[in-house]
Amino acid sequence: MNKQNISAALLALSLLAVGCATTGDPADDRSSAHPENELSGSATVFAAASLTEPFNEIAELFRAGNPSADISFNFGASSGLATQIIEQGGADLFASADQVNMKKVADEDLLQQAPRVFIRNRLEIVVAPGNPEGITGLSDLARTDVKVVLAAAQVPVGRYSREALAKAEVTVRPVSEAVDVKGVVGPVTLGEADAGIVYASDVKAAGDRAAGVPIPDNQNVLAEYPMGVIKSASNPQVARAFMDLVLSPQGREVLTDHGFIAP
Repeated sequence: MNKQNISAALLALSLLAVGCATTGDPADDRSSAHPENELSGSATVFAAASLTEPFNEIAELFRAGNPSADISFNFGASSGLATQIIEQGGADLFASADQVNMKKVADEDLLQQAPRVFIRNRLEIVVAPGNPEGITGLSDLARTDVKVVLAAAQVPVGRYSREALAKAEVTVRPVSEAVDVKGVVGPVTLGEADAGIVYASDVKAAGDRAAGVPIPDNQNVLAEYPMGVIKSASNPQVARAFMDLVLSPQGREVLTDHGFIAP
């Protein structure tokens, strides 16, 4: 090879080396500044009313770890949320307080995959602080001098309450029926009712505004909470990421701290 050819070859190699170096560094800078897996946008979670406090706390953890993403909530009775999802849509993720209403959504083929149970709950009698009526169990709810509030029968906690009363062979005539579990706690904390049947987590959420009377295991009902991403989700990536956080040890710790039971 003559000197002219050798010089040309060396020049070509030099240019190739410079090209490779120039191509590599900016690409690395771009990937670090704009990671491909960065979450952005908002997802709407339809969730049982009893999940209000822990889900709001988990959402704060989610936002801290994903500053470009957000979570908004529609809390309510699982029965009403399921109907809304089926008839109107609008949800990215559904977290139900029972399997019955999740099955309604699944039967309409509206879920991306099979729902997962992420937490459980127990029933408890909610009473005023200090338990002024001296209520010790479900049988006291049948007393004529005790004003009882129950959730409506189609609401999960209302159905669970009636199952527990049936186990105890107790008949209760509620003074009113609430649209969700928060509607049972409210009248008791306001002094408009003497007692109601709610989840143990809701008694804990009420703090010093209420007290709880345990229901024995042989009369209690264990509620299962399933969760699933909706097929028509506008932001399935953010919905799945929030679901993963709820299912994580960190999310489960938040839930158990609020009185729920690990599955």
